[in-house]
Amino acid sequence: MEGKKFAVLLCAEDSEYVKKKYGGYFGVFVRMLAEEGETWDFFRVAHGEFPTDDEIGEIDGFVITGSCNDAHGNDLWICKLLNLLKKIDSMKKKVLGICFGHQILGRSLGGTIERATNGWDIGVTTVNLSTSKQFNSLKLPAFLQVIECHRDEIRELPPKAEVMAWSNKTGIEMFRYGDHIMGIQGHPEYTKDILLHLIDRLLQHNFIEESMADVAKAKVEEREPDREQWKKLCISFLKGKL
Repeated sequence: MEGKKFAVLLCAEDSEYVKKKYGGYFGVFVRMLAEEGETWDFFRVAHGEFPTDDEIGEIDGFVITGSCNDAHGNDLWICKLLNLLKKIDSMKKKVLGICFGHQILGRSLGGTIERATNGWDIGVTTVNLSTSKQFNSLKLPAFLQVIECHRDEIRELPPKAEVMAWSNKTGIEMFRYGDHIMGIQGHPEYTKDILLHLIDRLLQHNFIEESMADVAKAKVEEREPDREQWKKLCISFLKGKL
């Protein structure tokens, strides 16, 4: 994998906690995905910072992060991001979307994003993996635990997209489109401490009620996310081993 270039498209503000402990969300993703000999860069797309056509040409794979913004919104940067994703798709570059990234990828391909019918999903969720041939080489179990924090979901995908995972709460937990695009609704990159701090921030900004925050924190304590399995899956996809 020597010399490969990857870029993280940052769609969220770094919290003080994540900045201090992990070097921001870019640091969190690099910690999970980066291997020796690779170059990793980032673009703060939520601040209007986008790669040039030349830079896009040099990058082998992109990762789209979570966000506090709605993937069904029409902010200027979101519209620009949709255009960028269509361009990347036409070039068949690898793209991995996480949470908001998963939803915006679905939207860029013609899917629909809406508020989740079951409301917020915050905690550690059990996800059912499809028996897709693509998973065979990874020897993954039928179920994986993943950290989740979202209130929107992909309601419908375009016909050519394949649903790779689902849960009791969300019908499309993961999807794949061709060999080059994959979305994951959960947060494989999160550690429990990141989620616990995020729950406090959601509560402070009145996104959630105190009772919901307490239930979410209890759920986080009950289960362990399968971080190593998710890491293996994400790396295998992004670097063409899947």
